[in-house]
Amino acid sequence: MVARPPLRVSVAPMTVHDIDAVQHVERASFPIPWPAYALRQEVESNRLARYLVIRAGERIVGYAGVWVMVDEAHVTTFAVLPGWRRRGLGGRLMLAVMRLADELGARVATLEVRLSNIPAQRLYQRFGFRPVGVRPRYYSDNAEDALIMTSAPLGTAEMRARLDMLARRYEDRPLEDEAAPEEGA
Repeated sequence: MVARPPLRVSVAPMTVHDIDAVQHVERASFPIPWPAYALRQEVESNRLARYLVIRAGERIVGYAGVWVMVDEAHVTTFAVLPGWRRRGLGGRLMLAVMRLADELGARVATLEVRLSNIPAQRLYQRFGFRPVGVRPRYYSDNAEDALIMTSAPLGTAEMRARLDMLARRYEDRPLEDEAAPEEGA
């Protein structure tokens, strides 16, 4: 067997041309996915919104959205295809989200996450998020509560050091092509 080179991983702003691939991620990740028209509106018309996609090779395997309102970045959505999880892609994507939020002048980042989604909570905690409250019955598919999480202050020396350390960690982790799942695409 010939070893394949690691896949190139890249994060870029989402465009309307990415919506079909992002919809695939949505359907695989959420019980009630956002419709394509909502994603299109976010990308084309919402001046507060910024969306990113993460590619493994040429394939979009995840995406994230953030609204920047005054001095707060609110992560509106975050997903990686199930077969691509636990390979550092979520970390690379969150790193890009946090750096984008800082560049756009946000002082903190916030998000909601299902109480049952412990792997996502652990990812967010790595990036300096901590629980600050609960939104009862937040998720419409099953009335599950959402944990509200807020980041440590962005733009500080401590946060920049944390992000630099995480960047080195994710950059040193190659993404091997041989185990790349198909996910029905």
